[in-house]
Amino acid sequence: MRITTLLCSTALVALSAANANAATGWYLGVEAGWNTVSDNDIKFSTTFGFTTPLNVDFDDGWAILATIGYNFGGHWRVEGELGYRNNDISGIRITGTRPRPTPLSATSFTPGGSLEEVSLMANVLYDIYLGSRFKLTLGAGIGGDYASFDVDGGLGDNNWSFAYQGIIGLAYALSPRTDLTLNYRYLVAEGADFGGLDPTFGFFNERFSSDDFHKQSITIGFRYDLQPDVVPLPPAPPPPPPPEPPKARQFLVFFGFNKSNLTAEAERVITEAAAAAKEYGSASIVVVGHADTVGSPAYNMRLSERRANVVRGSLVSHGIAEGQITASGRGETELMVQTGDNVKEPQNRRATIDING
Repeated sequence: MRITTLLCSTALVALSAANANAATGWYLGVEAGWNTVSDNDIKFSTTFGFTTPLNVDFDDGWAILATIGYNFGGHWRVEGELGYRNNDISGIRITGTRPRPTPLSATSFTPGGSLEEVSLMANVLYDIYLGSRFKLTLGAGIGGDYASFDVDGGLGDNNWSFAYQGIIGLAYALSPRTDLTLNYRYLVAEGADFGGLDPTFGFFNERFSSDDFHKQSITIGFRYDLQPDVVPLPPAPPPPPPPEPPKARQFLVFFGFNKSNLTAEAERVITEAAAAAKEYGSASIVVVGHADTVGSPAYNMRLSERRANVVRGSLVSHGIAEGQITASGRGETELMVQTGDNVKEPQNRRATIDING
């Protein structure tokens, strides 16, 4: 009943905490510190039927514990715990009416001796994060306790018993994989019988039947993650901006009907083309003249060639080397606007300037 209450209380407190992230994987821990055992009511008896109620007091002692566990990556952990505790006996006193005869000759005495215990526990723990480095731990565990009860000049025996415990702790992250821990444990080991031959006479048995042993320990230690924390990948960089649209590398110069002279608008276009050629560091410029379908094909071929040569001359006047420019005519063979024969079409009376990088 007590362990059920302990586990339920731990779960209720744990579930009230907010979520947080933690490392996932196996870890090791080691702790050492102070341990105390509450005084214990023991019934002393012998083969001859003598029984005497006793109360045994223990000095403060020490404890050392080692743990191996697994962190599920959120709040929850499970671990196995191996512990050793040692407390000396400080005194024994008779607490009830002592029958006659009895092997015990005094009401209280300090025979010496010790209670040594090895515990093996399975723990469930819940971490509550208190910032980037601190966390509070609540937990509970069940297992077994192997106790060796020795009284100097008297009984020496050992026994296994069922044990359970509650845990509260505080951890401080020294590094991403190492925590400094401070833990408090309250462990209860069920009562056990310790018996053996009387050491004085050696021909009758004597037995100590104990109540539950209540132990409290405060320990300091270290916990080390065997696996490094999973570091989230940095967000992908934003895609580069789309490239700027290329600047125009083709320019169109339009002519009047049956004309090859340059208009003011044509001169403006050629000026832009020359500036672009200088900016691009152009290796070559191709100028092609065209004509509409009015007139014979031979005439239109000559007209388109004159238009190409006029544009080339203007480019040279704007500082473009003549050797960079190739000029030719296409006549009426490459119409921009498809028309029938003998049709005036302004879009077809043109010269193209193509700048090649």
